[in-house]
Parts: sequence; structure tokens; C-alpha cells
Amino acid sequence: MRTHGCIYITDKRVNFMSDNRKRKKRKKKKSRKLLIFVFEILLLAVLLIAAYFVAMVNKINFENMNESEAGINEDLNKDTLLSLEGYTNIALFGLDNRSKNSYDTGNSDVIMIASINNKTKDVKLVSVYRDTYLSVGDGRYRKANASYANGGAKQAVQMLNSNLDLDIQDYVCVDWAALVEVIDALGGLDLEITQGEMQQINKYKWEVDKATGLSTPDVTQYGRVHLDGTQATTYARIRKLQGDDFKRASRQRIVLQAILEKAKQADIGTLTSICNSVVDDISTTLTISQILSLAKDVKSYKIASTTGFPFELTTKNMSVTGDTVIPADLATNVTELHKYMFEDTAYVPSQTVQAISDTIVNNTGITTESALINTSDYNETAGASGTDSIQKSTQEN
Repeated sequence: MRTHGCIYITDKRVNFMSDNRKRKKRKKKKSRKLLIFVFEILLLAVLLIAAYFVAMVNKINFENMNESEAGINEDLNKDTLLSLEGYTNIALFGLDNRSKNSYDTGNSDVIMIASINNKTKDVKLVSVYRDTYLSVGDGRYRKANASYANGGAKQAVQMLNSNLDLDIQDYVCVDWAALVEVIDALGGLDLEITQGEMQQINKYKWEVDKATGLSTPDVTQYGRVHLDGTQATTYARIRKLQGDDFKRASRQRIVLQAILEKAKQADIGTLTSICNSVVDDISTTLTISQILSLAKDVKSYKIASTTGFPFELTTKNMSVTGDTVIPADLATNVTELHKYMFEDTAYVPSQTVQAISDTIVNNTGITTESALINTSDYNETAGASGTDSIQKSTQEN
């Protein structure tokens, strides 16, 4: 009986252990199925968001531009081409058009180059002063912003590439209305302004209101203040204070930086709403896949450094162009630019850039010894929330 009983008990244990294994297997299968189901739901959600985003982006005014149309210098040496490969360079144009969504022509009061390090996602912003005397196409030498006025974005990109030995093939153009919409959708910007800047905002905000149809109240305080889209856009346009256009370019970069930081803090709903509201108001060469590729890294982007160009310069009243910024000289400035943007200490200007530089010297009489204006106090705006904070930072360093 004991033996039989013992065998009987052993059989029960065997059966129990067998059932337990089966239950564990079923639990594992259920767990795997649950994980797969959750993954599929997440994947579906991502695909739906992507599909919506793609459908939305299709509303953007796209332009195509190949390498030939971009005017990339054919005599760039191999080392220069190699140093450019690690970066995505995009031209940013802000138009001083008094009408909404008109991008065929106009004065590009904002001319910037955003250079993204593809590995680190660090961004360097370079403002090309709009009054800089450069080759603007068709053998003519004028202010840089004349390129856009005469031939739109494509000719403006050609101007940047031919004068600066760059490889830009993409651009984004915005007008006042688009900038106002973006800033308002983000809830405005907190900037540090001086009393003089406050007065200038109140004096000229009506021009932006006229283009957008809005009615914007006065700014009543200075120091650290909250600005709406119209007020911030007007702040970026100020040039009738000390520092002239050099300081205005700083304000433009400060506003762009503030927009990026605010966008990084926004939720997906807000960003989607912003995209949906402004896609009709911009012009760009960026394809859907490029936009998606850039968008997925938006929180990784960091504006590491900013500057104005040219570095070494003076101003001169020219018979054709009036008060003009003259690089002293262009080849020297472009060499410094490649060192700054791409850490290329071995860069040698192409024959194209050297020829343009020589022509500018012949036309203006300005050489490397003629650099009379120091813009260093206005160049580095990374981390600054106002022009006063640039000066304080410069003095501390």
C-alpha cells in the first residue's frame, strides 16, 4: 500500500508539474502576444501620425533645385568638399514683403545659413549682412539682398554658394505673417529688451499689423518682457539704434533661437497645429522625407554658436548701392568662415572666390588693411535672450 501510495503520490506530482509547465508556457505565449499587440498599436500610431504629417506637409510650396541651379562652384578642391560632407547647410530667408505668401521676389532682409553638424546635431547660425557687397549674378556686384529681389530664392542661394564656397541646395523662406503665426502659436517669446527697443517696437509694429491684419497693443515695459508674434517680429526688424544692421542681425538670431527653444518644449499637438497653420505661408526646397528626418531630431538640436558675416569689414557709400558693407577682403573672410563653420583650418579659397574677392577690391578700393568696424560685440548670441545680454557676456569674457 505504501509503495502503491507512494507511486500514486509521485504520479500526482508529475501531473501537477506538467500542468504547471503548460500554464507557464501559456502565460509566456500570452505575454508575447500582448507585447506584439502593444508594439503593433504603437507602430500603427506612429504610421498614422506620419501619414497625417506627410499629408499636411504636401500643402507646402515646394521648389526643386539641383546642383547646377544651386550655383555650387565647380572648382572646389577635394579637401573642401570632404569638410562639407559632414554638415547639412540650409539657407534661411526672411522677406520684407508687405503682402502675405509672396515669395517670387522681394528684399531678403534676413539672410542666414544654418549649418547642422550631422553627428552632434549642433547648429551654427551665420547671418550674412544684407548690405554686403558681393557678386549677385549676371556679372553684377550689388548688396547681397539684391540677389533675391532680382531672381528669387534660387538666385539668392547661388549668391551664397558662389561667394562663400558653400554647397547649399536647400532653403526655407518665410515672411512676416509666417513668423507671427509661429510665435503666437508657441505662446509668444520672453525676451530682454531695452527702453529704446521698446519704443521702436511700438513705433513700427503697425507695419507688421498692416501685413497680417492684426491689431497689436503697445509694449508697456522693458527688461525681460513677454512679446507676442507681432511684437517679436518687429523687435527682429529694429535697425535704427546703435549697432545698425549688425545689431539687427543679432536680434534676428535671438528670435530664431527663442523659437527653437520654445518648440523643443512644445507638445506634439502644438507642433502639429503650428505646422498646419503655417505650411501655406512658407516656400522651401526641403522634401517630405528631409523634413521628417530633420523633425525627428528636433529635441537634439542645439544652437552652439552664432556669428555675423563678414567678420572683417568696413562701410562705404557707393555710387550704385549707397551705404554698403564691404568685406575686407572677401577671400580672407571666407577662409575665416570655413574655419568657423566646419573647423576647416586647411581651407583654401577656390579660384572663383579669389576672382570675386579681387573684383571687389578693384571696385571698392577696400583691402584687408581697411577693416575699420568691430562687430565682435554683436556676433555671439547663443544663449542670449536680448542684445544687452550679448554685451554683458562679451564684457565678462
